[in-house]
Amino acid sequence: MKLSVIQFETLYKNKENNLKKINGYISEINSNILVFPELATSGYFYTDKNELRKIADNYESETIKKIQKLSTELEKIIILGFPELDNDKIYNSAAVLIPNPKLSRVYRKTHLFYKERFVFEEGNTGFFVIDYNGLKLGTMICYDWRFPEAARSLALKGADLIVCPSNLVTGVWQNVMSARALENKVYIAVSNKIGKESDSNQELEFNGESAIYSYNGSVISKASCNSEEVITSTIDPEKTRDKSFNQINNIFLDRRPEYYK
Repeated sequence: MKLSVIQFETLYKNKENNLKKINGYISEINSNILVFPELATSGYFYTDKNELRKIADNYESETIKKIQKLSTELEKIIILGFPELDNDKIYNSAAVLIPNPKLSRVYRKTHLFYKERFVFEEGNTGFFVIDYNGLKLGTMICYDWRFPEAARSLALKGADLIVCPSNLVTGVWQNVMSARALENKVYIAVSNKIGKESDSNQELEFNGESAIYSYNGSVISKASCNSEEVITSTIDPEKTRDKSFNQINNIFLDRRPEYYK
């Protein structure tokens, strides 16, 4: 099963250009699974909810329907970050689009980072796993990585692969992702953006280095910090399912959650 992570500069308030790039990548990349960055359709650094509302999409919008159609026609799983408009609320969301549209879902970011709280609602979908064609897929978004409960919840639900669309600006996340993969024995794919965005008071620089991590914590493939790249690896979901690492120990069966409170 081929997995590709797309790292590119999502342009602020330029949905047309972002979608043109996204559609091009979907058509050109010959992989089973494509992972795009957080808020890939819109850019990231919004502090005015009215500005964000202009570019946000309902999950049932034509924007998402067109990408779902590509997912179905090309038989590709597509994970795409976008600002989701639901009535008067806006969520930092990822469309998890499966070739069988009945299985497609939207994940809403659980843990909001920094000024996201000014414009987004806290996510309310919870963490879920989709089972399709031999793959059990879980999704989290960016700052969710900082909470070990996020990846662990997905792993306990059976995820083989956890995808993490991101707009990362700190330098510490790379220290943790290998551990998240190892402690749960799952593949992890992080799609980060590159470039800079600013509001009137502050500039953010996104640090790239999108990566695919093996279930043993090793880095299978990694992008640079400042260029648009596609990284691709072959994964074997079944290898994640035996949580034993010797004849005696099993990282899930050895858990003692009654003492974790």
